Amino acid sequence: MKTYYAHSPKDGFPAQSYQDHITGVVEIVARIVGEVAKYAVKDGKLLIDNSKPGALFHDLGKLDEQNQSVLSGEVEAGKLPINHADAGAAYLLDEMINAIIPAIVVYSHHKGLPNFSEESIRGESMFRNPRVKAYVDDALNRYVEIHHNVFGDSSLQNTAMPIGDLSIFLRLVLSILVDGDHTNTAIHYGKYPKQLPDVKLKPLERLDQLDKYVSKLGDYTSERSQLRTKMYEDCRNAEINDPISFCDSPVGTGKTTAVMAHLLAQASERGLRRIFVVLPFTNIIEQSVKVYRECLVLPGENPEEVVAELHHRADFENKDLRHLTALWRAPIIVTTAVAFFETLASNRPSSLRRLHELPGSAIFVDEAHAALPASLLPIAWRWIERYADEWTCYWVLASGSLNRFWQIEEIAQTPREIPSIVSEPVRNSLSQFEVRRIDYKNDLTPKSIDDFCEWVNQSPGPRIVILNTIQSAAVIANRFKERFGQECVEHMSTALLSKDRETTLERVKERLKSPTDVNWTLVATSCVEAGVDFSFRTGFRELASLTSLLQASGRVNRSGEYGIAEMNTFFLAENKHLKSNPGLKNAASVLRDFIEEDISIEPILTTRAISRELKMYGTQPISKKLLDNESNKNFLFVNDNFRVIDGKTSITVVDKTIANEIRSGYIDWQSLQQKSIQIADYKLQKLGIPKISEEIYHWNLGYDNFLGYMAGALDVLSFEDEDYIM
Repeated sequence: MKTYYAHSPKDGFPAQSYQDHITGVVEIVARIVGEVAKYAVKDGKLLIDNSKPGALFHDLGKLDEQNQSVLSGEVEAGKLPINHADAGAAYLLDEMINAIIPAIVVYSHHKGLPNFSEESIRGESMFRNPRVKAYVDDALNRYVEIHHNVFGDSSLQNTAMPIGDLSIFLRLVLSILVDGDHTNTAIHYGKYPKQLPDVKLKPLERLDQLDKYVSKLGDYTSERSQLRTKMYEDCRNAEINDPISFCDSPVGTGKTTAVMAHLLAQASERGLRRIFVVLPFTNIIEQSVKVYRECLVLPGENPEEVVAELHHRADFENKDLRHLTALWRAPIIVTTAVAFFETLASNRPSSLRRLHELPGSAIFVDEAHAALPASLLPIAWRWIERYADEWTCYWVLASGSLNRFWQIEEIAQTPREIPSIVSEPVRNSLSQFEVRRIDYKNDLTPKSIDDFCEWVNQSPGPRIVILNTIQSAAVIANRFKERFGQECVEHMSTALLSKDRETTLERVKERLKSPTDVNWTLVATSCVEAGVDFSFRTGFRELASLTSLLQASGRVNRSGEYGIAEMNTFFLAENKHLKSNPGLKNAASVLRDFIEEDISIEPILTTRAISRELKMYGTQPISKKLLDNESNKNFLFVNDNFRVIDGKTSITVVDKTIANEIRSGYIDWQSLQQKSIQIADYKLQKLGIPKISEEIYHWNLGYDNFLGYMAGALDVLSFEDEDYIM
């Protein structure tokens, strides 16, 4: 029998036969969907039935003679002459087959899920490629005959529509197909192991390990240590039957370990397979991962296989870079809110490839107040409820300044009561301690750079200053260095590589331990205002949201060691170098009103603050548009408009060696993540930063371990009239 091909020869590897590829994809898809279907509350069998047809027919169009000439290696071409996804979609859409969902998934497995409203007006061309439709229709019977000669008459199961949320169902079916397709292809080209480590969650074993770790922490004599112990026991032993809960214990009460204990106990009780820890900032990830690898890894295990650390999305449509995609396959995954929620929103195959790992998971959204802007909360809450109610996910929303957005009608159209994992007596004790720790001060007179630096430097140290933009933090840190000397300032922001942030973090912690090293200031962005175990003598927070101020105060006098410490709110005069963050304007206005009304700053205000913001400014139009387009299955719209951070950012490599390795060959995603940063595309273009590939840039300006890439950006700013807000 003639051999037909699915992938062309490349990099010393032979062409992959059509039979081998389809067989491999079907096997992977069957394994994945069998696991995911266990956690489907309503649509398990339908998920299985709708996944197999796509695996069988997704590459049907590759059987075209023109495509075979390229795939066999006889003809060299950058892409296939005939769109190969159209044939599979056409076959599955045929009224005799009527496999609608598999057809949509095959149609989308390279281009991404479309806007259904646009497809619906295309008549007979709906979910088809109009440029090749007529050609494919004429050749379709020939493709199907070849396929059946290779595999026999492939019988298809019932592919009825699901009972639950169709948008999520479609994303999951596409996720399963794409992972099977990309994985099999990468294995053929030697860029992916044939056998992946199969590390299980083992929740009770890890909970026992965590108990032993926590028992060795603290001195158990201070009031704060005793409260942390009560907090841990409360969370660990909480009996929660709901699929969503919350934890609003104040900063410094041990949420990192206490909530993890709760999640492990719940994972055992509910039969869950994976735990996600979703954090707002990359530097918190580094600290949390370090703790989790110390306390959760069992003897003989590889820590990186147990606790995966994902700083930013590494998703690539380019098939030569797909091996760099970071997948959710570890039992415990620590990732950013950007990567997590934008995956839920995605229509792109490369991003959705990992989504099928989410059902049957416990998800800890830590520092939930900072996870998403208010405009995205309505649709995010919809996804949280759907995955909880339909796909056996268990959610814990946590923050020391948690606003109960699920009770606000403008955000949760049907407000929902969810339980706390911490008992009322313990919550009250923690709140009483918090009141005695911080004295909130403010000076909202606009200050120049020099006046501000002088004011801060005269306050008791060590001091922490948190700015609203990366550029402002770099400018202020640089001025501190010029005026008071390098030894008097530290700087931390996402302008630094992860290794440099980690080095700075450790140095700051060591300096804070010294009773004599007090005359210095940490200048940072909001990346340090949550989840970082700092305790400074005095704090300064640029006017932003109430929740940001409360979180920043958690880095000051953390255990009450200074009695009562000051936390100052300030306002900077704008100039060429200092620019406000427009995204914080509304929330900052609400906090300014609270200050001017002399309302006491405390965590209980957070829900009131977001309610007032919504009443003053309303939900942004995008909130309703996202919900409407999600309901109408306009996937491209949701993908393009659900942006945790305004503007598209790209992975930007600083290290020349890594840049050259990407240009010439293979590099794993862990190395890419350690040697890269995320920078807004428009800034990369303004600064003329060159591309390594279609989706990765190489930072060719100055970089140092104090200011990070802002060292080079500030050099440009000093010579240019144009403003750069970084």
